[in-house]
Amino acid sequence: MNRISCILIVTLTLTACGYHTAGHSTRLPQGINSIAVPAFENKTHTYRIEQTLTSAVLRELVTRTKYQILPADNGSADAILRAEVLSTVAAPLTYDSQTGRASSEVVTVVAAVKLVARDGRVLYENRSYTFRDQYQVSREITSFFDEESPALKRIARDFAGALVSDLLEAF
Repeated sequence: MNRISCILIVTLTLTACGYHTAGHSTRLPQGINSIAVPAFENKTHTYRIEQTLTSAVLRELVTRTKYQILPADNGSADAILRAEVLSTVAAPLTYDSQTGRASSEVVTVVAAVKLVARDGRVLYENRSYTFRDQYQVSREITSFFDEESPALKRIARDFAGALVSDLLEAF
């Protein structure tokens, strides 16, 4: 009898440890059924970065959530996701010892994000969302290919995934 009691106690303890499967809890209140995602605002000189980030977030919200996602704020959404791209910086990371030129660079994107309910309550806010990606700089001028644009697309994908996780998962 003592052995069965121990097994029962251990089983109950392990099943009631407080862990749960990701995606089953949410930070958003019950009444949120639709989210408007108007085009992000670009406060940088990086061409079309706001479009790249906005489309990545829209794609991530549509594929990972149950909410109705609206591409513009027409006043009917339960919440509005607004974002501003605050800065984009590309900086040398490593140098070629023979030429002294940069051989790899790191690009950093900083954005401010806010999800606001229709009644004005702030549901989520991060004023300094920061993402980085590294890329190699081509050595040959004749075969030069700009790697910054693909790096920005990778950042957009990572940004969107992290943002949707932060919106949904209440840990």
